[in-house]
Amino acid sequence: MAQVLRQCVVTFVRLGSTKVAHSTPGIRLNNHRLYLKLLGGGVLCQFSLFSWKGSRKPDVDSSDSWMSEPITSLDELKQNGDDMKCKMEAMIMRIQSEFVHAVEKEELEEGGKKFLVDRWLREQGGGGITCVLQDGTVFEKAGVNISVVSGILPPNAVQQMRARGKKMKGANLKFFAAGISSVVHPRNPHIPTVHFNYRYFEVENDDGEKHWWFGGGTDLTPYYLEEKDVVHFHKTLKKACDGHGKQLYPKYKKWCDDYFRVPHRGESRGVGGIFFDDVDEPSQDKCFEFVTDCAESVVPSYLPLVQKHKKDGVSYPEREWQLLRRGRYVEFNLIYDRGTKFGLYTPGARYESILMSLPLTARWEYKHSPPEGSREAQLTEVLKNPREWV
Repeated sequence: MAQVLRQCVVTFVRLGSTKVAHSTPGIRLNNHRLYLKLLGGGVLCQFSLFSWKGSRKPDVDSSDSWMSEPITSLDELKQNGDDMKCKMEAMIMRIQSEFVHAVEKEELEEGGKKFLVDRWLREQGGGGITCVLQDGTVFEKAGVNISVVSGILPPNAVQQMRARGKKMKGANLKFFAAGISSVVHPRNPHIPTVHFNYRYFEVENDDGEKHWWFGGGTDLTPYYLEEKDVVHFHKTLKKACDGHGKQLYPKYKKWCDDYFRVPHRGESRGVGGIFFDDVDEPSQDKCFEFVTDCAESVVPSYLPLVQKHKKDGVSYPEREWQLLRRGRYVEFNLIYDRGTKFGLYTPGARYESILMSLPLTARWEYKHSPPEGSREAQLTEVLKNPREWV
C-alpha cells in the first residue's frame, strides 16, 4: 500500500502538482509538503515534495529575486552547486531578499521608504551587499547585510579562533567566510528589535588541511515585555531546531542567554533566542540544512510581532525608555560582540557595514533605575534573570 501511494504522489508531482492541488478537493500544498485526504477521513499521508531528491530546491534557482548580483558570478555558483562556499552564498542571497521584501512590505504599507541596496567589493578578496532602510515610518533603521570574503587571516583573528580551541597551524592562513547579518530597530517601542546572523567559515592551514564550521543565531530585544510575543518567537525557533534534534533548542537557547549577557550591567541584552558557533557535526550538508532552516524561521518568528504592534500608541516616557535600552544594545555590540571584533580585525574591513547594527539614536542616563512595579521594571527583572519560554 505504501508503495502504491508513493508512486501515485510521484506521478502527481510530475503531472504538475501545484495546478492540480489548487483545483482538487482533498489535496493541498503547504511549505513544500503535499497533504492527501483519502477515504473521507482526516489527513492520511503527508509527503515532502523534496524528500525523494534528498534536498530542497537549489537556492541559486531563486536568483531572479535577489537584491543584487552575487559577489561570485552567477555562472560559477551554478556550475559549482555542490561546493559549500557556493551553496552558502546562494542561500544567504535568497534569505536576504526574502527578509528585505518582508520588512519593506510592512514599511511601504504605512507610506514609508524602500531599502537602499549597496553592493561593494573588497580589495583583499570578495565583497558584500548591504541593504539599509533608515528614518522610515515603521523602522527607524533596518539593515540586512551579506558578506562573502576571502584572504589571509589577520593575527588578531587567528588568536581569537585559537582561544576557542581551533587548531590553526601556520602563519599565513587562508580563509573564506560567507554570512548574513541583520538588525532591525523599529520606531515603535512596542515592537522588539530583532537580530539574526548565519555564517560559514573555511580556514586552510599552511599544510593544506582545511577546517570548516557554521555559526549563527536569532535573538529578540523587546522594550516592553509581551509574554505571548516572546513565546511565539521562541516556539518558532524551537520548531526549526527540533527537526534536527530535540536537544538543539535547549542547548542553543542557553548558549544565547549566556552569550548576550552584558557583564558590567548584570543583565542580558534581550530575551534571547538561539545562538551557536563552531558547528561541524554530523556532516557538512546536515549542518547546512540546519542553518538554512534556522534562517528561514526569522520571518515567521518576527514579522507577526511587527504587524501586531506597528500601530500601537506611544508615549514620550516609552520613547525615552526605548532609547535607554538601545544604549545597552550599543554597549554589548561594541564591547563584547565577537562578530564585530572579527570584522574590525579583518584587513579591508568595511566599517559602514560592520556598524550597521547600531541604532540611529540611543540614550544614556546616569544611574537610571526604573520605578518599582512599572512595566520597565518588569522587563528589567527578566533581563537580569533569563526565563524558559517554551
